[in-house]
Order: sequence, then C-alpha cells, then structure tokens
Amino acid sequence: MAGSTAVNQQSRWRTPCQQCPLRNLSTFRDFSAKELDFVSQFKSGELSSERGATILVEGMHSAHLFTVLSGWAFRYKLLPDGRRQIMNYVLPGDLIGLQGSLLGEMDHSIEALTPVTLCVFERSKLERLFERHASLAYDLTWIAAHEERILDEHLLSVGRRSALERTAYLLSFIHQRARSAGVDGGRRVIPITQQHVADTLGLSLVHTNKTLRKLADRKLMRWQDKGCEILDGDGLLALAGWEGLKKQPRPFI
Repeated sequence: MAGSTAVNQQSRWRTPCQQCPLRNLSTFRDFSAKELDFVSQFKSGELSSERGATILVEGMHSAHLFTVLSGWAFRYKLLPDGRRQIMNYVLPGDLIGLQGSLLGEMDHSIEALTPVTLCVFERSKLERLFERHASLAYDLTWIAAHEERILDEHLLSVGRRSALERTAYLLSFIHQRARSAGVDGGRRVIPITQQHVADTLGLSLVHTNKTLRKLADRKLMRWQDKGCEILDGDGLLALAGWEGLKKQPRPFI
C-alpha cells in the first residue's frame, strides 16, 4: 500500500455501495441486485489522498485494487533520468491497481491531481468474482480492453497528429471524460498544468506553451491559475480530427 503520509485509510467508509453517487450517472451501467450485494461485500473500505500524493508506485505489490470514487489522478512512467511520460488520466469510476493485483506488481505509478477518494477491494476476492459473477468478470475484461483502446488512440495522436492537433485532442479527451464522470461541475475546467500537457504529449514546456497560446488565440480554451478552461469543445474536436468518446453505458466496480 502507499505510505500513510500520502494515503489515509478510513476506519469505516462513508459511501455504502447502495448509495454510490456514480450509480446515478447515465455514463455507468447499474448493478443487478445480486451484483450490488457482492460488490458491497467485495469493498473493504475507502482511502483518501491529497493533491500531489503518489497513490501507487511502479514496481509495488498490492493486495488491493481500487475504484476512484471522487477526484482526479494520472498514470505515468519515469525514465532513469527522471523524465516523465503521462499515460492516461484517471477519473471517478476508473479502476486502478488491477495490473498489480493480477501481474504481481505495478508497471506504472499513479499520482493525485486533486484530493482523491478511492473505494478499496480485496484482491483475494477476485477469484470469487470470476467464479460466481460472470457479468462482473466480463466488466473487468471490458474495462481492461477499454483502457487498451484509449492508449491506442493516445499513441496515434502522439505519433501522427501535429503538436496543435494532439494538444486539441488531449484537452478534448479529458474534457469529455470529465463530463461523462460528472466532475466538471459545469465549469469546464481541467485541473492540469502546462507541464502535465507537455509530459503527456512528449513536447517541451516551451513548445507546449506556444501551442496552447495558439488554441487560446482561436478562443478554444483559456489558461487559468487552477487549470485549463474549455471554451469550445466542438472546435477542439474539429481541430483534432477526432470523433470523440462513444456515448454508451460503461461498467464500473
């Protein structure tokens, strides 16, 4: 588990699965009564993490996996010289730690962008899930396949889109993810820094700043102290040449 200075476990979770706010969002497939009963027993607690804390560390072994209940985070890998590549962004409903649970250790790290609350699940109960609940087992497979699909799109963007197009794609992708997870609050502000953008797109900070200025000049976004405000989501989509996220209910655990 992550260090106690970064992540604190609550003695009794505050959000029973029956009252989970994510179940009220059309983005997510709801549970059947039997599934909900199992997930309620599968959940063993909640963890809270402060902004900037490392939630999971590359190479660590964990007896747990987690679903993000609230907040933002990101997955990343480091080169030996400290250079960082952000792989993806994590929002409510996303499952993390599955890699460490099934493959023995984490192949990436996860850092909190904002205060984060996680639902904690026992790895030891995964076998029971696969034995007794085929629908939930399918959901886990879907989640893993969906993550692979996202990484495919990210790789295409970094490899073939121009700097302006890939920046428009990234901002549009995160903005749509935030709306679907119900965390934009109508403000359309993404809580990232220009360094996060640079580390995601493989650009220098100077190049990133120039590219963001071009988007701002087109009235597509505006940079604020607390992040990036999206002004024209459709315009970003058009510039990126991206169709956007498919609107279909997706599973979560």
